[in-house]
Amino acid sequence: MAKYEPQERNCDNMVKMLEDLNRDLEKLLEEMEKLSVQATWMAYDMVVMRTNPDLANSMRRLEDAFLNCKEEMEKNWQEMLKETKDGGEKKE
Repeated sequence: MAKYEPQERNCDNMVKMLEDLNRDLEKLLEEMEKLSVQATWMAYDMVVMRTNPDLANSMRRLEDAFLNCKEEMEKNWQEMLKETKDGGEKKE
């Protein structure tokens, strides 16, 4: 019986190694599926934008409006900080 123990351990190690390999392959397959879905959506978005120029123009206008709003908010924030700083110095 002692002769068979190393073979059993070797077999157990092989089974565990194959199970680990299978689990790793499943994880890789899931990641590839996710990447495939992302690539498909990117391709779809590109087709939509190329076939509908109004969408691209709308996106540009939206981005411009966002940047203008952001700039205005930063100006207001700086003015508010300056007023707060000036008000604090006058009290002293």
